[in-house]
Amino acid sequence: MQLIYKRKKEMVEERLKFIPLLFAGDINVYSVARAFHEKYGICPYVYGKYQSGPCIDTAIMHYNANPKIDEQDTFLSVVKRFATEHSQETVLVLGCGDSYVQLISQNKDKMPENVVAPYINIEMMNDLIHKEKFYTMCERIGIDYPDTFVYRRDMGKVTELPFDGPFIIKPANGIEYWRFPFPTQKKVYKEDTLPALNRVLGDIYEAGYSDSVIIQNFIPGDDTFMRVLTCYSDQTGKVKLMCLGHVLLEEHTPHGIGNHAVIITERNEALEEQFRKLLDDMGYVGFSNFDIKYDQRDGKYKVFEINTRQGRSNYYVTGAGANIAQYLVEDRIYNQPINFHSVTTESLWMVVPKGVAFRYIKLVEYRKKMKELISTGKMVNPLYYKPDNGIMRRLRLFKSQMGHYLKYRKYM
Repeated sequence: MQLIYKRKKEMVEERLKFIPLLFAGDINVYSVARAFHEKYGICPYVYGKYQSGPCIDTAIMHYNANPKIDEQDTFLSVVKRFATEHSQETVLVLGCGDSYVQLISQNKDKMPENVVAPYINIEMMNDLIHKEKFYTMCERIGIDYPDTFVYRRDMGKVTELPFDGPFIIKPANGIEYWRFPFPTQKKVYKEDTLPALNRVLGDIYEAGYSDSVIIQNFIPGDDTFMRVLTCYSDQTGKVKLMCLGHVLLEEHTPHGIGNHAVIITERNEALEEQFRKLLDDMGYVGFSNFDIKYDQRDGKYKVFEINTRQGRSNYYVTGAGANIAQYLVEDRIYNQPINFHSVTTESLWMVVPKGVAFRYIKLVEYRKKMKELISTGKMVNPLYYKPDNGIMRRLRLFKSQMGHYLKYRKYM
């Protein structure tokens, strides 16, 4: 890892004590916890709503389930109590889901002095996670995004659009959207006709959602046209880490559509520089994550959205040699200057069985590259970690991994 530390030798022996306090219960939080454990031998404390998935039967975190942890009062009470109980240590608070990140940002000023919350202010966060406002920021920098129409409920029935179908339909405000569940709810919708599009809009608004909906021209191409970009900006508001991933396979279940399943790291300096300028110009701090798709019709990369946190696939960065926990700790705990680093190491990240990956990734050149990286030991699955290898965990992982065969057979 190409971090440059400018600390004196005696500082190494007097390092501050810190404890990561993480919020969520999925592969995102497990990947972050693993990064801390790998680098510092620390078992983070984690709070999620339920006993779920990767966080069950694990030896690398202290997991606590609380069904109300994503509610303002409960969340803030947990943080304050934890910080008081560990008053001699710095508590590094991290959200591994959108609702938790928003809670941290809007409550930073209410947290005890020994808490470090590496996030932008809530006003900037709300602007960025609202897709309509985010696209306006992209226009200023010259970052491309799909042809877009912003729909509001008072517009009534859609009778025409400035582009042809197929149409992609998604809420402008994802956090509010998931607060109003309904039977046909999906993360993203794809419809071919205006009548079908109007039915989706009706379902969304009848459930209680009130914000705008983004309707976009579908960019052709399978999962391999997708890219994911993870960045870290230090406390001075400058990007210090960038890692671009070429997505080879995504999930296709209704609630998981668009979640990454297989990624290979790659470089694209021109693309990275655009997003570096976007983040630096606004003085962004902390992790950011962008979903991007290559449009073969005009040869442009087009951004879909920003996540104001590390993505659920964040271990593709750590697995390529840039431990994300180390960037946080060096910057926010030890206040050390960090040199800019763009990851160049090739690495294969996957969270599905190899049999699923090779069955559904068709292009020969990608299959060849995957075999090469596997054979040279450059493949990582964040869920398989030697220090976290208890028998009950192994059994759960086996069952979960086998389930991917059924899911892909059903939805692809």
